[in-house]
Amino acid sequence: MKAGDDMKTAGKIVCVFVLLIVTKIMRTAEIKRVSATAGSSSVLTCTPKSVITMVTWKISPKVGGPCSLGYRADHNTTDRTNCSDSINWKRTPDRDPTLEIQQVGTAHEGNYTCEVVAVDGNFHETYHLTVLVPPRLTLYCDDHGNPVCEAAAGKPAAQISWVLESNSTHMEEGHNNGTVTVLSKFTAYGTNVTDTTCTVSHPAGNWSQSIACHRSKNAIILYVSIICCFLSIISFMAVIYYFKLHSDRLSHKTKPPETAPTHSPQDETMEVEPYTTYVQKENIIYNSVSDLTVEQNLL
Repeated sequence: MKAGDDMKTAGKIVCVFVLLIVTKIMRTAEIKRVSATAGSSSVLTCTPKSVITMVTWKISPKVGGPCSLGYRADHNTTDRTNCSDSINWKRTPDRDPTLEIQQVGTAHEGNYTCEVVAVDGNFHETYHLTVLVPPRLTLYCDDHGNPVCEAAAGKPAAQISWVLESNSTHMEEGHNNGTVTVLSKFTAYGTNVTDTTCTVSHPAGNWSQSIACHRSKNAIILYVSIICCFLSIISFMAVIYYFKLHSDRLSHKTKPPETAPTHSPQDETMEVEPYTTYVQKENIIYNSVSDLTVEQNLL
């Protein structure tokens, strides 16, 4: 008996769990995704199936705190909490509880839920509003004569393409308000004139502009100067290497062979002469001493 009760309890828990999952999925699937261009107006409908007793708009923006608009038919009153003046009823809520957002901005992005209490029952409808910010298109020639296309402060990031297929570099820069600036530089080699068209694609619209850029003379002179300087350095190094190699070969050819040192008879005579002079001086001194001794003996 106890085992049967446990099985029934487990079955109820499973059923409740499945019901919660299904409810969550249905609520998620009911979210309607809408978009509006910044600066325009956006209208969110909430059409009741019968006579309205009470209606409430609950707004949860991505930036800032939540706000709400309410209407009670029994008191024929409306109230608003923390909502800006740009968010209001489009008409009288007793007839049409449609919500209107004027001058849409990025701060209005978020979820908008309409909850209705009517004679036939209760229902709700949820919207997710995405704000599109069209980029500012700018096309110009840089200092080197290359066309540059800029799609500034767009949301989401714009896509840039060129009519002429050639090399191009893209850069993106994000901003604190969620917008993105895209910069594309078109580079065409081998020509002095670059005539091309920049095309910007964005969910808020598509734009294109054309421009003809001329290569500046200063840039051409700079390129030629760099090439000439590079060639001069290579030629100078080649000349130095050639002369160094040639001088090494000449030194090997003109260098005399190494021979053993020889002594000439004159060198031997010069080596003997000091000894002969010394012997002669010794003999003179000896003879002088002998003559002096003989003279003393005779006396």
